[in-house]
Amino acid sequence: MVALLVLGVLGWLYSQADTSTVGELGFERELKVPPLLEPRTDGDGRKVFDLELQAGTSELLPGKTSETWGANGPYLAPTLRASRGDEVLVHVRNELPETTTTIHWHGMHLPAAADGGPHQMIEPETTWSPTWTIDQPAATLWYHPHLHPETEEHVYRGITGMFLLDEPAADALPIPKQYGVDDIPVIIQDKSFEESGSLDLSQSVISPTGILGSDILINGTYDPHVEVADSLVRFRLLNASNARIYNVGFDDDRAFDLIATEGGLLEAPEHMTRIQLSPGERAEIVAEFEPGEEVVLRSFEPELGTSFWDGRFSGADDSFDLVQVRAGDALDSSPELPDRLADHEPLDTTDVAETRRFELQGNSQINGMTMDLSRIDEVVERDTTEIWEVRNSSGSPHNFHIHGVHFRVLEYAGDAPPPGLMGMKDTVYVPPNETVRVLTEFGTYTDPELPYMFHCHVLQHEDRGMMGQSVVVEPGQQSPPVLPDHDH
Repeated sequence: MVALLVLGVLGWLYSQADTSTVGELGFERELKVPPLLEPRTDGDGRKVFDLELQAGTSELLPGKTSETWGANGPYLAPTLRASRGDEVLVHVRNELPETTTTIHWHGMHLPAAADGGPHQMIEPETTWSPTWTIDQPAATLWYHPHLHPETEEHVYRGITGMFLLDEPAADALPIPKQYGVDDIPVIIQDKSFEESGSLDLSQSVISPTGILGSDILINGTYDPHVEVADSLVRFRLLNASNARIYNVGFDDDRAFDLIATEGGLLEAPEHMTRIQLSPGERAEIVAEFEPGEEVVLRSFEPELGTSFWDGRFSGADDSFDLVQVRAGDALDSSPELPDRLADHEPLDTTDVAETRRFELQGNSQINGMTMDLSRIDEVVERDTTEIWEVRNSSGSPHNFHIHGVHFRVLEYAGDAPPPGLMGMKDTVYVPPNETVRVLTEFGTYTDPELPYMFHCHVLQHEDRGMMGQSVVVEPGQQSPPVLPDHDH
């Protein structure tokens, strides 16, 4: 009898795990495009952005109201934009009700004090004002809360925005670049809702990844379509979900060109039909359309490398329609993509200063330890190149994100990196029982007492302790094994 009961429960759980929406949407709502936040210029010539974190209500599902968080609005956040060489100042005002939070600039190379990790907390009714100079290639970055151990809930409630970087060399390329017209942000989030429309923050007790929503929002829009008027359109894909992994392509299997990953443009376009994105990863793709056609951008079943059990409750069997693209009856002709997009230094491991190894264990540990905000885990010297080997020794899906730097994938699960991982990265999926080796350069910003984070970007894993801290120091400089009494 007990065995039958267990089998019955497992069967019910199995049936509940499939949340595919393919073929179920009518694409009735116009895709919202987050507004560009225009900066002002202060007396020092800095571009100044003003963000106010706030709670509100949003109609995420038609005719229903959800309590949400956002920046400069009730849900999501405006898109910030700056160019290489700009000095920026961002005032982040916390008007959330009795809630401390942080804002992390994901993918940005900047001083640790401006990074927005869990040490840079913003108390209620106070303002945090980091400033730094943009010194990295054109890229699609993003920003989101990073309060330990509450990142999962804070991100899920809705504070997410893109931060786009430009530079003259990229601006001169004949690629789509008119924001919201032929250069379209696609912020992908999964949500679950109560019958009333409120966000459902509950999760299965057997889930190895935390919250997996059954409904998809694109830029905060449910059941969306977007109308395009150009033959070539650029989509800036961002997986802003807490745990779900997407395998993005078009429903008719048409090919597209991958032109950029997290750290910026590839050397040359990569022709492909799928790009898989784990939480925090970004990709820029360019697709071609014919007049009058309609095609659906879809997430197909992801390739997680999990066991039957872990995969079933990690979304391995799920597929989703994301957004329908509707081409106009007459399209403006776009120039062909160039054969060359950017120049990258060849991979060179001859000057590697050190190889570090990180083992992701269970759903809460790196190298046998859980996160401790007072402990320094790694000390790195500035202007050095290192190899970081990251092994997922569990059966669960994990990925790995390093703050403040970008890296190149040297080896992926024992092989050369696939085309989607050839560019500059800051986040990478690590399949169960596999190892990913990356080559990363640490820059000039040093601080022996304020750390950068490295962690799994499955947010429940991060909150449970699958995160560590590294400091970048001057050559020969020491860092205290225990941090001074900062506010954290």
